[in-house]
Amino acid sequence: MAVACAAAWSDTIHLKNGRTILADHVRENGSHYEYDIGDDSYAIPKILVDHVEAGGMSARSTSSPAESAAATKIADLPRFTPADTLANEGDLPSKIIKDGKVDPEAVSSLEGKGSAELSAVANFIGGKFEFDHGAITEARRYFESALRFQPDNSTILVYYAALLVRTGNAAQALACAQNAVSAAPNSADAYTMLGYAQFASDRTKDAVTSWKRSLDLRPDPAVEQLLAKAQREDSAETDFTQRESSHFVLHYEGKQTSEAMREQILSALESDYDDLARDLGTPPRDNILVTLYTEQAFFDVTHAPAWSGALNDGKLRIPINGLTSVTPELARVLKHELAHSFINQLSGGRCPPWLHEGIAQLLEPKSLSGGDGRQLAALFQSQRNIPLNVLEGSFLRFSGADAYVAYAESLAAVSYINDSYGMGDIQRILQQLSRGNSTEAALRATIHSDYGQLESEVTKYLTGKFGN
Repeated sequence: MAVACAAAWSDTIHLKNGRTILADHVRENGSHYEYDIGDDSYAIPKILVDHVEAGGMSARSTSSPAESAAATKIADLPRFTPADTLANEGDLPSKIIKDGKVDPEAVSSLEGKGSAELSAVANFIGGKFEFDHGAITEARRYFESALRFQPDNSTILVYYAALLVRTGNAAQALACAQNAVSAAPNSADAYTMLGYAQFASDRTKDAVTSWKRSLDLRPDPAVEQLLAKAQREDSAETDFTQRESSHFVLHYEGKQTSEAMREQILSALESDYDDLARDLGTPPRDNILVTLYTEQAFFDVTHAPAWSGALNDGKLRIPINGLTSVTPELARVLKHELAHSFINQLSGGRCPPWLHEGIAQLLEPKSLSGGDGRQLAALFQSQRNIPLNVLEGSFLRFSGADAYVAYAESLAAVSYINDSYGMGDIQRILQQLSRGNSTEAALRATIHSDYGQLESEVTKYLTGKFGN
């Protein structure tokens, strides 16, 4: 549910190795091209560039249609509009947001005027700014302050529920979204958010009802896609049963698996949970939902690409393909997908795909083999690798061959960081992301490398391990 930027026309850098980089803006600077993607800026030597083409879809619009629909909906939630009684306060955002950050003294000054409504607005503006910039801890503090002044304000409740869903606290988000609907029973946004919270809380039928109500109030293609996915899930799981353990809720169709296998799966997941809590810390707050599918049902529900072996979209969706026991391969899949839940929790939902997938593979555990390592080393040495900043976009857009390279590069980069700096610095990178820092800023604050330096170090790392 990370905030997605709207599509825009931008520039394409065509590299001599045949790959492309989509950027919001490209400019020349001496021997380099400088380019912007979102809030981050990068540089690439001109010697690597064939030509630059103006126009094209924004680099920020790289996620799959379903991901974009879900993410954009949060960005489209309504702005908080102060009542007429606050007209004499002028432009509140300009008083609160100064030099690109929230001024806490300005918020305190407005609170000091003694108006509950004005205090709520001031804190909400601060919270929304931090929320939009990914600073989850600060956003939560401002939203909670706003709700102390106006506990029944639907707009504040909707945003606070969105934050709670993003940080894996679906149960609290559900109560918050229900309050938003009670406060504004004709708000399409309140029903949309209620559907999110219900879907994340394993109440798919209720989510279908809420999203239908939202569409009755206001047609919206993004909500239509969410509703369609929920209906696919509901249809596929009509005859499913569930079983719970300490940290998991397992959904399954009785005839697909034996009781012994279900016990093995839950036992493996609980063991993995303990390992990941030790390695990463900060476990998800709510029980984790796990659904076992036949291969056909998995693709029917998720619409995932054919190369996908499992999926974690807030729920662990695992195709079991007629297995009768937990094989070593399935064990690795379970731990990989569960790792994504921990990574999401620690990063506040802001971890880029290459880092997500690299950490998850490392913790399966998986390592680069000799053949793959040598091929990957050759790619990096010839600068034909996919640039890491390009891997900040969803992997679901890749073909099977490109996805294979993207996963291998991700594992190589994270393996280098782990071998050189340790798991503690990987945790610190994720924590930096949760505070609203860009990926490059998080890297610079921990391992003192930007993307260019990291790729150079990964090249040396691969060459040292696998040779020329």
